[in-house]
Amino acid sequence: MSAPPASVRELDMPSATELAGLAAVFEDLQYALRCCEHLVSQLGRRDPDSVLVEALWTGALLAYVRCFSPRGAVLTAADLDELENGGEFRRLHEVLLQLRDHLASRHVNPREAFTIGAAQSNDGTPTGIAVVSSPRPLVEEPTVRMLGRLAYLLAGRVDAGMQERQREVLGEAAALPPAKLAALPLVHLTGH
Repeated sequence: MSAPPASVRELDMPSATELAGLAAVFEDLQYALRCCEHLVSQLGRRDPDSVLVEALWTGALLAYVRCFSPRGAVLTAADLDELENGGEFRRLHEVLLQLRDHLASRHVNPREAFTIGAAQSNDGTPTGIAVVSSPRPLVEEPTVRMLGRLAYLLAGRVDAGMQERQREVLGEAAALPPAKLAALPLVHLTGH
């Protein structure tokens, strides 16, 4: 194992900003993949914990969809077309966008639908009000596996882009005079 660098300096250049964007998308794809792995395990149980399933599925969807943010401009729907079975993944992508909107809705309960009815006596007069809830089904394992596969494939593409960008950033940093590099702000490294 190599020794840690003596110091790390913050690079404020377009290539470093692009690398940071790639790293953020890569981490989101890894998070979505980890959520999918936990979901498959949970859905394989006889009585899965619906709260945990919803939390993991929502987290996976939010992380996945964030990777396609136009603000970051790292991944686009066109990247899906370049994958094997791209048309299938593009259709899945559209469904995942809709599911994310549904699960993250500020206006509608994504877990249950509610119907209000009037309870009647035998003579037809109302005797009370019934609030009936209909739980929405949990996500199905094949859908989770498809998202996991998609996240894995996209992470591979993003990783390749990160490696290329790292070489570019290192080249630009190496071209800086040592005094200019030493004048840049220190990045404080913390362990996880």
